[in-house]
Amino acid sequence: MPRDTLTPERIVHAAIELLDDEGLDGLNMRSLAKRLDSAATAVYWHIKTKDELVRLASDAIWYEIEQPDLDATDWRTAATIQATGMHAMLNRHPWLGQAFGSHLMHGPGQARHDDLSLAIYEKAGFTAADADRAAATVLTFVLGSALGPAAEVSLKRRLSKNGADAEQLMTDAMARATETAQRYPRLRERLGTPAASQYAAAPDNTFEFGFQSILDGFEARLTGGRVGPSDPRTD
Repeated sequence: MPRDTLTPERIVHAAIELLDDEGLDGLNMRSLAKRLDSAATAVYWHIKTKDELVRLASDAIWYEIEQPDLDATDWRTAATIQATGMHAMLNRHPWLGQAFGSHLMHGPGQARHDDLSLAIYEKAGFTAADADRAAATVLTFVLGSALGPAAEVSLKRRLSKNGADAEQLMTDAMARATETAQRYPRLRERLGTPAASQYAAAPDNTFEFGFQSILDGFEARLTGGRVGPSDPRTD
C-alpha cells in the first residue's frame, strides 16, 4: 500500500486489530506495516511513536460504548447502559486495562465518556464533587471486573509464545488450585456446587450483582438511607 493511501484512521484501525490479536507486547511498527501492506517508514510519516499509536487506538475504542440519552431515561438505566457497555468493550479489547498502567491515556473518546458519566450522577442528585466520586467508583469497579478475563488472555498468549500448551498448563494449575481449596470449608462447599466448575471461576452474573449493589448504595445515600461511618453526615 503506497504511503499516500494511508491515513491515521486506517493505521489506528489496523493497530486495534493487531492489539486485539497480539496484545501490547505484539504491537510494533514493523508488524503494523506488514498488516497494512506498507513500509514502516510510511506509518511513521503519519504517527511518530508507538506510545502515540497506543494512545490513539485506546481513545478510538471508547466510541464503541453506547451513550444513553439522559433526556429519555432515568439515571440508573443510563448508568447501567454505560457501565455494561464499558465492561463489554474491555472484554473485546483486553489490552486496554494493561495500557492504563503503562501509557498516558487521553483523548476525545474517553473525555466524551467521562463527561456523560458525570452528567448521569449529577442527574441522580449528587453534587458535582460527589458525582465525580460516584463516576470514579464505577470506573474502578468496571476496570477491576474486566481484569480477570484480560489477565487470562495475556497469560495464554505468553505461554503459547514460549512454545507451551497454554490450555493444558492452565488446566493443570486449576486442578492444583482446586486441590488446595479443598482444605478450606467454604471453598470446599463452593466447589461442590454445579455452578463452580473450577476454583477461581467467578459466579454467574457477578458483574451485574456488584454493579447494581453499587447503584443501590448510591441511591441509599441520595434518599437519606443508611450511610457508612466515614460519611461526614455521621460525624
